[in-house]
Amino acid sequence: MSALSALGVWSWFILGLVLLGVEVAMPGFFMLWLGAAAIATGLITLAFGLSWQAEFIVFAVVAVVALVVWLRLAKRSTEAPADNPFLNRRAASYVGREFVLEEAIVRGSGRVRIDDSIWRLSGPDLPAGAKVRITRADGGLLHVEAAAG
Repeated sequence: MSALSALGVWSWFILGLVLLGVEVAMPGFFMLWLGAAAIATGLITLAFGLSWQAEFIVFAVVAVVALVVWLRLAKRSTEAPADNPFLNRRAASYVGREFVLEEAIVRGSGRVRIDDSIWRLSGPDLPAGAKVRITRADGGLLHVEAAAG
């Protein structure tokens, strides 16, 4: 008599708890669903008294269904629009906006104060007080052009 058959339906609960423990040790949500499938198999076996062959089929079906549901939920959560699309990309949020230069742009390089930060600029030589429009952002470098007015 094997250890699994000696434990009977409890082997599914133990397997489920072990898989949930693995999920805690190595987060990623994959083992969570397999652990839930094992526990569900244990509950179904407890309720209906299935043979060991039927138990494995139930586990396989429940595991596949759980994984498909998880993949759909994960896909939906990545497709949701962000509350703040420029989070961690603050420079990109300045593209298209206009600012007044506090310092001149000399030899294609300068700086501008935006809110509480000073940003490096790249663009045509312009005097202090000139209005510039941000055309694109490359990391911490803002590319500008002279703005009308």
